[in-house]
Amino acid sequence: MKRLRVIIGSMFAFLLSIILFIGNFFYRESVQRGSKVELHRETVIGNENKNKAGENQLQKALTWYDEQQPIRLAQLSHDGLLLQADLILNSAPKRKAVILVHGFRKARADMRQYAKFYYDRGYHVLLTDSRGHGESEGGYYGFGGHDRFDILSWMEVLITDYQMEDIILHGNSAGAAAVLMTSGETLPVHVKGIVADSGFTTMKEELTHQLKHLYRMPGFPLIPITSMITKFRAGYFYNEVTPIEQVKRNTLPIFIIHGSADDLVPTWMAEEIFEAAGGDKELWIIPEVGHIKGYEKATIEYENKLNGFLHRIETTN
Repeated sequence: MKRLRVIIGSMFAFLLSIILFIGNFFYRESVQRGSKVELHRETVIGNENKNKAGENQLQKALTWYDEQQPIRLAQLSHDGLLLQADLILNSAPKRKAVILVHGFRKARADMRQYAKFYYDRGYHVLLTDSRGHGESEGGYYGFGGHDRFDILSWMEVLITDYQMEDIILHGNSAGAAAVLMTSGETLPVHVKGIVADSGFTTMKEELTHQLKHLYRMPGFPLIPITSMITKFRAGYFYNEVTPIEQVKRNTLPIFIIHGSADDLVPTWMAEEIFEAAGGDKELWIIPEVGHIKGYEKATIEYENKLNGFLHRIETTN
């Protein structure tokens, strides 16, 4: 009997060590800063090159961005991380600004193609490095869970130090999740609208999708185990990152954008977020476009849609 207990105990310890090893591996792949992983393998759509006018416009925007001399801003997060951002001040008289929030394993410069669009509309442009990204401190990715508090702090910098009166939030991918998470918080009256391109419903659903898509593995028990590891190492459970729940408390105009051929964040997530969202809302599913490829592949239409959204906000405030 004693020998049987030893055998069972040894088997349990062996299985537990395997589960913890896999959980820590997935934590490194999904949450820990600095890991390299191929996130998705989207199919190339046949008509993706039919955007010559847009390509020229995007190239002009990137050239313009490289010529700017932004103000470097820094602030301490609520938990003591040094966060970095660039602010491009506009010569236009209106005190309105956009906060651009990049996606997973990217940095503020990855949102530079949007900077000229907003600048030309008279916006001051703040490009942030999210915690764990770029030049900002942090050993983990927040996926919007902790990042929403950082966005709130950047709002205060714009309002207090630069007297901004109107603020738009625009995020891509995990940045979209971050601005959606922010939408459910108590926001300053200065915040007027939210643009979320390719955001996910919940972190648990997104990582479950990725496990199946990349590794052909089920979510259980790996997701709950990795969530516990994330709580221990990064300070949050997966079920604390729920953009779809946050948008239920939203009261602002919100524009949800998604590609119909998105393999990384499935399109049904955008549809569910739209259905759940409070406030005035608009959904645009871009045909035959992959993850955060809408502006690149449908540039002119993207700008027209975004112009319409901003015009409605600007004329009702």
